[in-house]
Amino acid sequence: MSDLSNYRKSYEKSELLESMIDENPMMQFQKWFYETEEFGGVEEVNAMTISTIGLDGFPKSRVVLLKKYDEYGFTFVTNYDSEKGKALLQNPQVCLSFFWPSLERQVIIKGIAEKQTPAYSEGYFHSRPKGSQLGTVVSPQSQVIPNREFLDSKLKDLEKQFENADVAKPENWGGVLVKPVSIEFWQGRPNRLHDRIRYTLTPSGNWIIERLAP
Repeated sequence: MSDLSNYRKSYEKSELLESMIDENPMMQFQKWFYETEEFGGVEEVNAMTISTIGLDGFPKSRVVLLKKYDEYGFTFVTNYDSEKGKALLQNPQVCLSFFWPSLERQVIIKGIAEKQTPAYSEGYFHSRPKGSQLGTVVSPQSQVIPNREFLDSKLKDLEKQFENADVAKPENWGGVLVKPVSIEFWQGRPNRLHDRIRYTLTPSGNWIIERLAP
């Protein structure tokens, strides 16, 4: 066993003051996203953790890739019959989080998940490389399978079947849109006195901006 109590880091790269932020949290997210891309040091800037409450009552977090963000919210794709898909369709209250250590930043989003439009899901599926399309068809996501060979064999069969044909999008696969109700921006600061700015959506559709104690 290891004692990690001496693992410490001083966060000193930036600050987040009320005078610096956009009144719209999606514009603030875009600003931080681009800054992280430009600064470098994060291999997949669009990697995010999504937390759901499973059908067994336990929370579960896993990393997925953000595929789109706009004024409506944040979109990723999944198999709707997977553990994740079933969980968020039964309980659409989810949490997304981004951790960008190169700039000592986090973004934490609470939101309501819903299926993206069929047009988006169809369009995105056919924009993917053919190997990714076939992988989506092959995998019974989250189900128990006998071994790795089960997937490899099924993929080889489908590669032959669709060598000269288009792959149809599975009905149980598509986009998920998370509409935010709260977005918190966290900037590491020295002495653990981090900056935390939270945007909260009101029933009238406006955003309240508040500073939280670290």
